[in-house]
Amino acid sequence: VEFRGGILISARLGRGNRGEGYVLRNYEPRLPRWFERLFPLRESGYTYWLHPRDESGARALSELEDRGINLVADALAQSVDHILAFFTTLRYEVGFYVACINLHEELAAKNEPVCFPVPSDADAGIHNFTGLYDVCLSLATKPRVVGNDCNADDKAIILVTGANQGGKSTFLRSVGLSHLMMECGMFVPATSLRASLCSGLFTHYKREEDLKMKSGKFDEELRRMSDLAERLRPSALLLFNESFAATNDREGSEIARQISEALVDSGIRVCFVTHLYEFAYRIWEERAAQTRFLRAERGHDGKRTFRLVEAEPLPTSYGEDIYRRVFGSFR
Repeated sequence: VEFRGGILISARLGRGNRGEGYVLRNYEPRLPRWFERLFPLRESGYTYWLHPRDESGARALSELEDRGINLVADALAQSVDHILAFFTTLRYEVGFYVACINLHEELAAKNEPVCFPVPSDADAGIHNFTGLYDVCLSLATKPRVVGNDCNADDKAIILVTGANQGGKSTFLRSVGLSHLMMECGMFVPATSLRASLCSGLFTHYKREEDLKMKSGKFDEELRRMSDLAERLRPSALLLFNESFAATNDREGSEIARQISEALVDSGIRVCFVTHLYEFAYRIWEERAAQTRFLRAERGHDGKRTFRLVEAEPLPTSYGEDIYRRVFGSFR
């Protein structure tokens, strides 16, 4: 705001003959008419000429100009801040969509299936998909990733059991990522997916031992579960990965069962990966109608297919297969 042609300011006299109510005016000088050029009219008003060497007068005049353009300068500064904030926000949002395009191109180059999900109301109880896979695992590996199918419509619990290193945790991650991508309006890594929206997506994963020795693993798991309970709302989705296994099987199974049933009774959906057979069997007996049971597939030779099939839980996780692979056959 330089006002190379000068500025026009209006003001009024206030208390003590001090100027107040300074307002910057739009100064557009009117071109004189032809007769005004021949017979110029005497303009009313007073003119004050400032001497070139009058430094005090120049400072006083500069202060008057500053008062006059203060409101305009403030408005201009606010406008600049708003415009810059808009473009900053636009940069982040456009960056998100550019990242989505880059991700889609990367998956398409590997011939990985992607689709736009079909979301439903939070209370519709819909959750079914085909060919769902972990997008992070696909980006980290060269071969295509094995996808899984599941129809858990009207099911409050998805309970995943089965062989060690059979793809259970990877499946759980794919469920969480697909919901997160759907809620963001993105495509999802699957052949098809229909799911109800959730009020919040939460995870409860096992952690390593506390190196500072402030508490044990089981105590830390319960404290994290208590913190989650304060934030959970109906229609939320909670993902458990081998939780409450830091104690013995009987106590861990009972705690997992009571927490899962309390969550389901509160309208919260649960996806639970576990090795606790007693817990899984109790859910099989008491809440089979509300639960979709999945089991990591294992071949007769112990080979993992990384597919999950609908099946009842088994009392073994086939840890012997890992033992044989590491130490060799039994003698």
